[in-house]
Amino acid sequence: MNVEVRHLRALVAIGEEGTITDAALALRISQPALSRTLEQLERRLGVRLVERTTRRLALTESGQRLWEQARRILAQLDDALAEAAARAESRPLRLAFAWAALGRHTVPLLRTWRERHPDTPVQVRRLDDPEAAVRRGVADLAVLRTRPAGESGLAHTVLAHERRMVAVPEGHPLAGRDSVRLGEMTGELVALCSTAATSGVELWPEGRAPRTIEVPGVDEWLTVIATGEAVGVTAEGTVHHHPHPGVRYLPLADADPVTVHLAWPAVPTHPATEAFLHLARQHATAGEGRGPGGLLPAS
Repeated sequence: MNVEVRHLRALVAIGEEGTITDAALALRISQPALSRTLEQLERRLGVRLVERTTRRLALTESGQRLWEQARRILAQLDDALAEAAARAESRPLRLAFAWAALGRHTVPLLRTWRERHPDTPVQVRRLDDPEAAVRRGVADLAVLRTRPAGESGLAHTVLAHERRMVAVPEGHPLAGRDSVRLGEMTGELVALCSTAATSGVELWPEGRAPRTIEVPGVDEWLTVIATGEAVGVTAEGTVHHHPHPGVRYLPLADADPVTVHLAWPAVPTHPATEAFLHLARQHATAGEGRGPGGLLPAS
């Protein structure tokens, strides 16, 4: 019969309030919308539920029986939803990232959250595929440096933009520079991470891309760079999250920045999602400059 919860709520409100006007006010919808909902319910059931007079509405016998059942059903549904929300509020808000969270803003953000929301801790986890973790319900939010897939079922917002950085081993000819340009890396072997790469050969003009080597994770990426086997290109958040005594990070002067997204399910899985989004936007656009691990405000 394809009867929806809104149909039952409409019938219950009409039975309780006695008029379309008062029922519409109780439901915070327009009178025409409520009338259409009632008519739709009656068509789908094939039975008259309400007798309409010039002054008042009265439930028919069928309407009265359904009204009584609907009140019990909606009360049980509201209780179940309240219980689910209470359980969600009592568990941590799960934030996933693959390589770096929000650079140097990560700790200030989490400290501020803890001060303002002491009863809702944030559980931060590094995962190879944070986008998939949100889709599977393993995480409530994910920091991404690639745009979520169009059919992923996720909502997302652009928090900020990060500079791209070049990672070279200590003692490398480029290590003493203030910045590096793409053309200076053409002859280098560039390490790319298979799980969280944000920069690839597409950065270079056609025919001028360097040789590359693929590594499985951040630890391997740092190791091949520190030992002098390769160099790397990464987002600026890596500087903060993965400092290494054998690796020097330098700004890549002539490459576009990396966009930082925060993604969550289209229907949020945690009631604190919106509050966290609001605070993350504040920290990401706080204008703290462009130091190591910093973010550039989203335009």
